[in-house]
Amino acid sequence: MERTEIVSVFQKRIFGLALTIGAASFVIAQQKVTISGNVKDANGGVGYASITFRNQQNSQLDDAALADVDGNYKVDLAPGNYDVNIEAVDYKKFTQTIQVEKAGAIAPFVIVSDGKANLNNTTDIQGVTITATSTKPYKVELDKKTYDPSQDLVSKGGSLQDVLSNVPSVSVDTDGTVSMRGSSNVRFLINGKPSALLGIDDGANALQSIPADQIEKIEVITNPSSKFEASGTAGILNIILKKNKKTGFNGSVIGTLGYLPQTNLNTSLSWRKGNFSWFLNGGGGYRESKNTNRNDNYYNNVTTIGDETESHQNSEIKNKNSNYNATAGIVYDITEKTSVNASGTVRTFESDNVGNIDYNYLLFNAPNTYTLRNTTGNNNNLAFQGDFGLDHKFDDKGQNLSLSLSLQRNRSNNNTNIKEYDDYSTVTSLQNLINQRTVNKNIVAKADYELPIGEISKLEAGYRLDSNSNSYDNNVLESTTAFPTLRNLGLYTYDAQYKELFNAFYVQFKSKIGKVGYQLGLRDEISNVTIDYQNLLTPGSIGYTEPVVDRKKNYNNLFPSVFLSYEFAKDNQLLVNYTRRIDRPRGFFLIPNPSYNDNQNIFDGNIDLNPSYVDSYEVGYSISKKKFTINPTLYYRHQEDDVKMLVYNTKESYEVTPDVFKDRIVFHTKPINLGTDDRFGLDLNFNWDATSWLKFMGNVDVFGYNTKGSTLYQTLDKDGNEITDTANFTGNGVSTRSRLTTTFKVDKTLNFQVQGFFRGGQKTEYQHRKDMYAINFGASKTIWNGNGTIAFNIQDVFNTRAMQSTTYTANSVRDSYMQWQPRQFTMSLTYRFKQGEKVEQPKRKKDINSNASGDDQQGPM
Repeated sequence: MERTEIVSVFQKRIFGLALTIGAASFVIAQQKVTISGNVKDANGGVGYASITFRNQQNSQLDDAALADVDGNYKVDLAPGNYDVNIEAVDYKKFTQTIQVEKAGAIAPFVIVSDGKANLNNTTDIQGVTITATSTKPYKVELDKKTYDPSQDLVSKGGSLQDVLSNVPSVSVDTDGTVSMRGSSNVRFLINGKPSALLGIDDGANALQSIPADQIEKIEVITNPSSKFEASGTAGILNIILKKNKKTGFNGSVIGTLGYLPQTNLNTSLSWRKGNFSWFLNGGGGYRESKNTNRNDNYYNNVTTIGDETESHQNSEIKNKNSNYNATAGIVYDITEKTSVNASGTVRTFESDNVGNIDYNYLLFNAPNTYTLRNTTGNNNNLAFQGDFGLDHKFDDKGQNLSLSLSLQRNRSNNNTNIKEYDDYSTVTSLQNLINQRTVNKNIVAKADYELPIGEISKLEAGYRLDSNSNSYDNNVLESTTAFPTLRNLGLYTYDAQYKELFNAFYVQFKSKIGKVGYQLGLRDEISNVTIDYQNLLTPGSIGYTEPVVDRKKNYNNLFPSVFLSYEFAKDNQLLVNYTRRIDRPRGFFLIPNPSYNDNQNIFDGNIDLNPSYVDSYEVGYSISKKKFTINPTLYYRHQEDDVKMLVYNTKESYEVTPDVFKDRIVFHTKPINLGTDDRFGLDLNFNWDATSWLKFMGNVDVFGYNTKGSTLYQTLDKDGNEITDTANFTGNGVSTRSRLTTTFKVDKTLNFQVQGFFRGGQKTEYQHRKDMYAINFGASKTIWNGNGTIAFNIQDVFNTRAMQSTTYTANSVRDSYMQWQPRQFTMSLTYRFKQGEKVEQPKRKKDINSNASGDDQQGPM
């Protein structure tokens, strides 16, 4: 398949430029030397002190560093004389002059709180290098947990999907479905807002388009406050991408090879000088995957000659995917308090797939039949996004205003050619040509205001406008032996428009009384949804349906949030919170026509589908010591009008030759609002540095579920006659999810990691989902004096990661098996080049209730 023009531009220009600049920067970067040291007081190291180095001859050589928890730091400086300024919370400002001549360790800086700082004029460079200790992989804040993937060896060289598979409280199914605490209604944000990087793909395609190396951290927000949009009843995953805060020219390049065949090349570049900075992040790659599915259907009490007693479907689909993305942006500081920013993103995704499905039918008192289906298809997706923002600080006390505008457009084309052959014949008995085109346009405008009140209180308020438009264009052609000429296939050919308009307002106040911290918020969201649907057939023709025009749904909902904390001691606190959330149906769930990707497994939209609502409660405890962190959380979620997937079967006839008809049983899946769903459990996260060479990180989620709801539906009896039956979704029980990651540090440059994952089964009267487990392995070696990393990993070492379930209908039992991707091997090589270190802003006194992410791209709404 020919590549699009935009892909060619990426390959020939952007990557070439990135590698050329990277090679040049390698030479420039060698001009600096690495020094290291420690900031301490009379009792030992002072954590998170800000150290600024100002070159006395050339301000362009200024640099800075942020000490780790033990006061250690490392920085690259050009030789010369520097004025050193150190700032730390509850300490007097420290100044000193040093002379840098060669690489090595500098004598410790001693700071004190009573103003008696050590002010010796000059300190000579020594010859020993101090290596800073690594940071903890995650930390707990008032309304979220933050996960740092930098120490995650099993996902190096992988994608966002691989990283999410290792995040505490998060699980990823084999088809790319992400869930938190057993619920898949997760809202994704990138840098605090929806992003074109995820396009309009669902599942693994979208998650695999973002390289793991571009991710700085992931915010896991299981109970989002009123500051965030109310969508996503399971919570929000906010993906913070890397944004360089270093002076001069900096960047990195990472290349990956893997099997099943996989290649990736990604780069991150930035330049910062004075009031102006720019950045470029981009990459692309090729990946193959193999999807295996089995459905074994057993029909009850069949007595009619020729009816199916069993049917078996076996399929294997092989995909070849390529994706490319690039984001470029600029930031300009108009004054010390006002800055503007602009960025643009473009993303492409292309896929070719070839699949075979075998259908075996065992008939009652009749010869068995067989159908072979060959499927070939291609998909291409093109997404653009432009972001513009203004940030203004009214003063140095934290009074800020942030304005932003995001414009997005995503387009997806999906073409499929299906051919069927009956009973080992080489003559095509059925052919379908399917073309599906989806276009999404999204506008998000936000305004956020922060006003500190005294030393420990803050008022926040904001507004968000979200306009989202989806257009669907489906065209299905079919030919059979009876009708060899391709013709429109009735109900499956249509146009549809789905539009959403949301207006949201929020206000939030946080403060502290003694050891009790609190945050109270209220959000109002006004939602307007419009659905248009039109069958493309001529009025009066077979399959024609009347158009649906301007079917409107309007909602106005209040979403309160309450967060409380009690601080027993430093890094030892109790957390209690409550929020209310909404689960809005996906746009295509509401389009009332069936989707035609498989004529024996049909998805039916439901225009009467409504949102469901969740009340969520959490009680958590967090204690963090130097070598040990533990965070157990008890949670309870009650969901009304829960969306369930109703599966039922019908008997449908099609003409194989003129006036000769053949019956087949077709399974339908339809989303419906039904009953309630309660989830309650214990979510335990822990991190333990057992020794200097052995570390453990684990997550255990033990949860109970109590689902209630049943509905009437039309299906078939044992003789093939339509009857009314009841689908009972009621069920309760206890299930588990657990993950344990063990890291072995051989020396300062070599690490190994083994990770185990287990997901317990779940059972209702309607469906039983079986257990699943997997083992992953990773290794990492630092090379080139710390500027390079080589990593190797194996995903699913024993090839056990697969979904298995049994579904019970009125007249059948279905056993299903699905494996989205078999065992994979990946090797990656990373090179980092740099001229400067982070330039941190002087710290204000710590806000004890702050829930800021620490990233200036973070958007609260």
